[in-house]
Amino acid sequence: MSAISRRPEADPLYAGPRPERAAYATGILLDAQDFIDEQTYHRGRLARALAFLAGGGTLAGLEVTHRPAATGQAEEIKVAPGIAVDRIGRLVEIPRPACLRLDRWFSGEVARDGGDTLRTAAYGALARFISARAGALGALPARAVVADVYLRFVACENGLTPSFAAGPFDALDAVAPARLRDAYELQLVARADHLSDTFTGLPDPGIDLGAIADIAARRAALQDAILGAYPASGDAGSVGAIAPPPGHPPGLDPTAVFLARALVPVGPNDPPQRTDETVRIDNFSRRFVASEALLARWVGA
Repeated sequence: MSAISRRPEADPLYAGPRPERAAYATGILLDAQDFIDEQTYHRGRLARALAFLAGGGTLAGLEVTHRPAATGQAEEIKVAPGIAVDRIGRLVEIPRPACLRLDRWFSGEVARDGGDTLRTAAYGALARFISARAGALGALPARAVVADVYLRFVACENGLTPSFAAGPFDALDAVAPARLRDAYELQLVARADHLSDTFTGLPDPGIDLGAIADIAARRAALQDAILGAYPASGDAGSVGAIAPPPGHPPGLDPTAVFLARALVPVGPNDPPQRTDETVRIDNFSRRFVASEALLARWVGA
């Protein structure tokens, strides 16, 4: 049965629920909300822990590559299987390769607004908008549309089953989903929000502890970062109160996880038109969440 995606705000974790557990007693009357609250408590506690331990980012896999068009094969931005943690601590998993049709996306952007978004998202001097590692892989195009690949959590309704009608309805054939599947959505977003030398639109890399040579100063910086990590005010129960992180595209779900930046070469035409130069992918500007095993290998344990 095909799944129906719920709005992001439909997830109780989106509102930052208070840590309240359901309390049971013999003879107490239970309804569906009690079981929802029970799930929300356990999901919320796990998500809270992951949000502070990991902070959001790639846990494993999710490498983004460009696959040119070939006979019987459309041009694609391909995302390898993997798993990430979003900003509120939810696990977002792609269990098998997924793709975005790049040529179809580009044509759709032109048709949507006459190319205005692509025109604003086309930049020169591209080395300032990608990581040093990606920039060292070869010469960059003179001009390209800068577009970012984002991954966001989506809950999909499955297994419709007969139920009582909800709301002011009188129906004998009402159904409700018996399962909610933790799924995902990939989005390719043209960065038309005026990138510059001082605003790259990339995730905040945080404190570079490796650049602090003195061990005592490094320890102090780490301690200060932990002490200042807890938000000054909560947003429990306030849907829409999640502020987007620095560099996040306007209008995009603020919990979406940045995966990679694509440089789509274009010529001087207005609106921009694609050239035959290779699309460049920067996988290294994202936030990586290192596992304990990887950290142990890094320090030689």
